[in-house]
Amino acid sequence: MTLLQYIPQPLISVLIILFGLIVGSFLNVVICRLPLDQSIVRPGSHCPNCEKPVKWYQNIPLLSYVFLRGKCAECGVSIHWRYPLVEFLTAVLFFFSFRGKIDIAQFRLWFFIATGIAIAFIDLDHRIIPDELSLGGWAIGLLTAYWDFRNGFGHLIIASFVGFGFFFAFALIYEKITGRVGLGGGDIKYMGMIGAFLGLGGIWASLVISSIVGAIVGIAVGKIQKSDEILKTAIPYGPFLVLGALVELFFEVSKWTNI
Repeated sequence: MTLLQYIPQPLISVLIILFGLIVGSFLNVVICRLPLDQSIVRPGSHCPNCEKPVKWYQNIPLLSYVFLRGKCAECGVSIHWRYPLVEFLTAVLFFFSFRGKIDIAQFRLWFFIATGIAIAFIDLDHRIIPDELSLGGWAIGLLTAYWDFRNGFGHLIIASFVGFGFFFAFALIYEKITGRVGLGGGDIKYMGMIGAFLGLGGIWASLVISSIVGAIVGIAVGKIQKSDEILKTAIPYGPFLVLGALVELFFEVSKWTNI
C-alpha cells in the first residue's frame, strides 16, 4: 500500500499538474540563465528589462502571465510567450507520463522530460546544449538506470555508450567528407543521455523521427528563404532530437516499428 491510495484521483492529477507548473517555472530560469553562465539560484526572479524583482504573487505559473496580460508589472515590457509555454508544456507532459505511483522510476521520467524541454529551448535560442544538461543528464540516467521499468540496467549502460560513440564517429566522418559540422558536441552527448534513458531502440527511433521532422522543417525554411543551399540552413538539431526522444518515450515507436 502507498500513500497515493488514500488520495482521491482528481487531487493526485491536480498535484501532478501543479508540480509540473512549478518545475516549468524553474526551467524558465535554467533556459534564461544557464547559457549565460549565470547562477540559477541568485538573484531571484526579476524583469530582464528593468531588473526589478518579481513579487511572489506576480510569479505564479501561468496565472500571473494572464493577470499581468503578458507584461511586466513595473515597466510594462512584454513578457516572452515562451515562459507560459514552458510551464504549460511541462505540466502537460508530467501529467501524461504519470505511471500511477511516485518512485524513482517516475522521477526518472520527469527528469528526462524536464531536461529535454530545457535543452530544446536553449538550443533554439543559443544553438548550444550545455554540458550541465547533456553530461549531467547522462550521469543521472546511468545512476538511475537500475530503476528503469522498460529496459534492463546492462542494456541502458551499453546503449548510452553506443549512442555517444556511434554519433561521435559519424560526426567526425561527416565533417571530414563535407567540411561542415553535421552534429554538434552537445547533440552527441545528448545521444548518450537518450541511450541511458531509452535504450538502443530509443536511440534509433529518436534519430529517425528527428531526421524526418528536421528534413521537412529544413526544406520549408529553405523555400521560405528562397535558398538553394538547404543543407546549410542554420537550424539547431537539438529540438528535433528532443521531439524524437519524447515521441519514443510516450509511444514506444521502436517497438511497434521494429526499429
